[in-house]
Amino acid sequence: MASLPQAHLFSLILLSLTSFSISQTPLIHPNALVLPLTKHASTLQYVTIISQRTPLVPLNVIVDLGGQFLWVGCGSNYVSSSYRPARCHSSQCFLAHGAKSCDHCLSRGRPKCNNGTCILFSENVFTSKVSAGDLSEDVLSLQSTDGLNPRSAVAIPHFLFSCAPEILLQGLAGGAEGIAGLGHGRIGLPTLLSSALNFTRKFAVCLPPTTTSSGVLFFGDGPYALLPGIDVSKLLIYTPLIKNPRSVATRVYVTDPLPSYEYFIRVKSIQINGKQVPLDSSLLAINNNGIGGTKISTVNPYTLLQTSIYNSFTKLFLQEAMAQNFTRVSPVAPFDVCFSTKNTNGAYSTPAIPVIDLVLQNEKVFWRIFETNSMVLVGDDVACLGFLDGGLNQRTSIVIGGHQLEDNLLQFDLESSRLGFTSSLLLRETSCANFNFTSSL
Repeated sequence: MASLPQAHLFSLILLSLTSFSISQTPLIHPNALVLPLTKHASTLQYVTIISQRTPLVPLNVIVDLGGQFLWVGCGSNYVSSSYRPARCHSSQCFLAHGAKSCDHCLSRGRPKCNNGTCILFSENVFTSKVSAGDLSEDVLSLQSTDGLNPRSAVAIPHFLFSCAPEILLQGLAGGAEGIAGLGHGRIGLPTLLSSALNFTRKFAVCLPPTTTSSGVLFFGDGPYALLPGIDVSKLLIYTPLIKNPRSVATRVYVTDPLPSYEYFIRVKSIQINGKQVPLDSSLLAINNNGIGGTKISTVNPYTLLQTSIYNSFTKLFLQEAMAQNFTRVSPVAPFDVCFSTKNTNGAYSTPAIPVIDLVLQNEKVFWRIFETNSMVLVGDDVACLGFLDGGLNQRTSIVIGGHQLEDNLLQFDLESSRLGFTSSLLLRETSCANFNFTSSL
């Protein structure tokens, strides 16, 4: 076993774990799973609902696109007859940590075992708090879909997650009981779900733009059908996902940063109304220390730009907006660049707003950001540019935040290591709220 290549060994472990899981459930082999998404009003976090435990309990969990795994706050309210902690030196612990999963458990400040139970470090990315919890397994139940409508629920026993201390829940949206990590690691939800149910290792996110509408999260391949009968998977444009060197980093000390399981793309330039933003192109590539590049995030509500990029970006945006006779007004925190909407009669959609293009692998492939994703209404008569100054020392040069992703469908294809994106679905006369959750068998 030790002589096998590590990637192959991990595949065998996943197969052994999930084949046992499937044997305990009805023979349901869906092509995809579907979950609803909502936007929390005060935190602007994106929330979904999963069912876990025996008997099943619905749980609100926050979606973290780059999270390593599912973690749930475990306290006196966690009651389940099917709960099991994973033991040190078990296949589950090896899957989570690798070959050195339990060697020297308490040495060098890196505990990985607790009385024989395998330990995972769970992170609340909204507060930057990290805490040790037990690697555990329990039943997880999600709704299947044919891409058109929801179908029957599928229960997966022995699903791996971290049983974290409840104090880690501080800073999450009210009622949230954990974080659902969609990162590309071995125990991220996309990998575990595709292995358990034998469908392709893809998932798609369509974030809701308001707190009163819904969005949708798919695990598996399309179709992804939105009313009035549009398969938005056919609208996807593709760009490669870029590997961050920090994703293979080893965490030696408790104080060390956790490895990155986030999703990065290569932005080669930024254009506003077809004019190129002058910037240091070296900031757009990821260096060997994992610094630079462009990350996609559901944690940050708005896009963050490294200071020099931000200054050039806002300068050109202001020039283009003022050329269209927009009136700049006082900033409204957290935004710096704000305009009166009176000279557009309060209309939110107008071609006068400068169009932003993130140019990707070549000039013909670009992610176009229209007004609904670039501007934020902050009052009856004021709209602000939804891009923020991330600081001179921002580790990732561009962090594309939630507001810029809303009503866009994003497909993360982990098999082919590529991102599919649509730009605003409003131009196709549909939206993320238009998946038909009401019809089921």
